[in-house]
Amino acid sequence: MQKQIIEQMTGWLHTLNEADRIEAINSFRQALHSVSPFSDHPIDCVLWVKKEHIAPNDYNPNNVAPPEKKLLQKSLETDGFTQPVVVYTKSDQQYEIVDGFHRHELAKSKSALKKKLKGYLPVSVLQHQSSDISSRMASTIRHNRARGRHQINAMAEIIRELYQLGWTDIKIGVELGMDADEVLRLRQINGLQDLFADRQFSQAWTVK
Repeated sequence: MQKQIIEQMTGWLHTLNEADRIEAINSFRQALHSVSPFSDHPIDCVLWVKKEHIAPNDYNPNNVAPPEKKLLQKSLETDGFTQPVVVYTKSDQQYEIVDGFHRHELAKSKSALKKKLKGYLPVSVLQHQSSDISSRMASTIRHNRARGRHQINAMAEIIRELYQLGWTDIKIGVELGMDADEVLRLRQINGLQDLFADRQFSQAWTVK
């Protein structure tokens, strides 16, 4: 039964043109994902999305040095995409990048990759993400920190924005995997008085 279904499915897919076949494969993957025991993991459903439907965010604190970027390009060209671009659904058929900005950038700009990818990019969609920008910022930072790559000044700017969006030091620490001292240091980098308006300090208080 299983073998017969697979043979019928693949036989039908071979009758479609390339664009329709990609769309059909995405639909099959979404259907399988809906009944998968691993449906709470975005990697369980990698979709191929046209690159013009994917846009970078404007707050990513991750930076890749030229040698690392060159190595990333070589990896993508030689091994292919082994990690999808992580996105959230911004609107119907439009996605914003949470993680994978540099993979997206290289795929759009390098001719060898453009040819291989046929105008598409592999994505995994964070279903739990909403239009709440603070949640998306936190998710981006978690991805960057997990790889040990982030820019301090950009991180500090995001901490400032999260604080202004109403996040407490405790929530920032929990969501971003930081201890209280690290949150405090990042807040101090900006040197903005409004970040500390809720605190009372004595003249004897010093920062180590």
